[in-house]
Amino acid sequence: MSLRFETERLIIRDWQLPKDATAALQIYGHPNVTKFLRSIRPDLASVCEYLFQKLDKYRLLNNGTNWWAITEKNTGEIVGSIILQLLPDHLGNPTSDYEIGWHLGYDYWGRGYATEAAQRVLEYSFQELNLSIIYAVVHPDNLASVRVTQRLGMLPMGRTNKYHGCELLLFELEKAFNHLL
Repeated sequence: MSLRFETERLIIRDWQLPKDATAALQIYGHPNVTKFLRSIRPDLASVCEYLFQKLDKYRLLNNGTNWWAITEKNTGEIVGSIILQLLPDHLGNPTSDYEIGWHLGYDYWGRGYATEAAQRVLEYSFQELNLSIIYAVVHPDNLASVRVTQRLGMLPMGRTNKYHGCELLLFELEKAFNHLL
């Protein structure tokens, strides 16, 4: 399912590979971006293969989830990714819990893009997909992402080993308590 969202400063759209491969490498090839991502190697072939696998999985699921590119409206530059997916358990198998996530290119940190894109995808999740709860999982040392969850109004639920095969901080946002709607 192909979707496109807009915010005040951003366009959220499908990744277009191989056309967007260089932009993907600029994001996922930076060590500060991939520091908390265990499964991405910083070379063009690996980044493309990783994204192709993710995008193909979402296309097959056809459940409204995706891994979208975030672009600046003014420049058209790809600045990162916004993700809505079923959380994988500790073995990598999908659960029934939905996760929102974000990866921003290093040069675009601190501009509020992750929060802006996540707000729009949360609106879509609650209004269009009618989900009742969305989670975020964050590496305990990733303080920038913790701050994004706070700006989104997500509640901290403590540490968990339930997802992604490692210990992470768990945050949740319920539709009934979502200040964005």
